[in-house]
Amino acid sequence: MGALVMLPSAEEWPALGLGTARMGESPAHAAQELAALRAALDIGYRVIDTAELYGDGGAETLVGRALREAMADGLRREELCIVSKVLPQHAHPAGMLEACERTLARLGLECIDLYLLHWRGPVPLKDTVDGFEILQQRHWIRHWGVSNFDIDDMRDLVAVPGGAACSVNQVWYSLNQRGPELDLLPWMRLYEMPLMAYCPLDEGSLLGHAGLGEMARRKGVSASELALAWLLAQGNVLPIPKASHAAHLRQNWAAQRCTLSPDDKAELERLFPAPRSRVPLMMR
Repeated sequence: MGALVMLPSAEEWPALGLGTARMGESPAHAAQELAALRAALDIGYRVIDTAELYGDGGAETLVGRALREAMADGLRREELCIVSKVLPQHAHPAGMLEACERTLARLGLECIDLYLLHWRGPVPLKDTVDGFEILQQRHWIRHWGVSNFDIDDMRDLVAVPGGAACSVNQVWYSLNQRGPELDLLPWMRLYEMPLMAYCPLDEGSLLGHAGLGEMARRKGVSASELALAWLLAQGNVLPIPKASHAAHLRQNWAAQRCTLSPDDKAELERLFPAPRSRVPLMMR
């Protein structure tokens, strides 16, 4: 068993997952992407993050195919933590019912483990929370959360009736994008709310960092292992790197075995200093 994060409900989830952004966009890549998803499930990934936005539902369809094949081979549904997201223009009760029903059909599931508002839009947060509660009452979702919410957005959310039931906030967080540490992450810790870290490798660009690469070579690990191990060491942070090849999936998975000494952490602080003043969240 690898590292775990704990939701506010006290439910524990694996602390490393898989992202699927940009999957499902091209039929020419579908076979390779499906193979990557199957490989991830075989390796041990159990948190799979997707969204209705990705490939206009194409990523959800691929995830659904991979899940059906894996469950036919013996994987149990209760082992999985499936996450998807609703677009802000659908984030009112009627729109969420329709969007969630489409997502469930594409995934081939009766219930989503965690359903997120992809980013804040024009719909009042109270209407969105009402929609999440209706979906929970129908047993279409188990938990709900948000994505791309900065601290002011989170304060607005918890001020809405029912808003404090938010389980997760998913934001861009990496060694090179440490803005959430200034105020958002400490605030979330007060609410015992995990941070899901998307783009934890800066869409791959972090892996070209010379200092990170040299440090990884000295430790005998890959740069991705080192970057993900740093995130896992933050506590109640759940990185969801996207990978499309089995070798990269295994490298990312191995981050759970990478331990960082105090000297390692100090070196990473020198290479990637945290900002000293508040910066806007990066968004993809």
